[in-house]
Amino acid sequence: MTKLTFRNSKGNLVDVPTVAATKAKNAFGAILDRATHGGAVAITRHDTPRAVLLDYDEFQSLVKARSNALDELDAEFDSLLVRMQTPKARRGMDSAFHASPAQLGRAAVRAARKRR
Repeated sequence: MTKLTFRNSKGNLVDVPTVAATKAKNAFGAILDRATHGGAVAITRHDTPRAVLLDYDEFQSLVKARSNALDELDAEFDSLLVRMQTPKARRGMDSAFHASPAQLGRAAVRAARKRR
């Protein structure tokens, strides 16, 4: 069986104990206490992890981390959008949409040469 680990909200790499689904069903209270004190318990079926019972504080930490990442991406998108809305960017897009294939080819060659 694969050893399961995760980095908890304190940044520590911890082992995740596993418990069979049948045992989890029959002794849910004890498994819940174990998850609460240890951070998480993996529930297995036929020795394969199928789910994880996670301490609420650990869950909140994961949600917050994901939310922060989405907030950063949202801010980055807004910044890019603002930069694309300048008059110079609009003129560039307008000329690109109205350019002939030959003009686009020449522009591509010029841009490639500038990067060297």
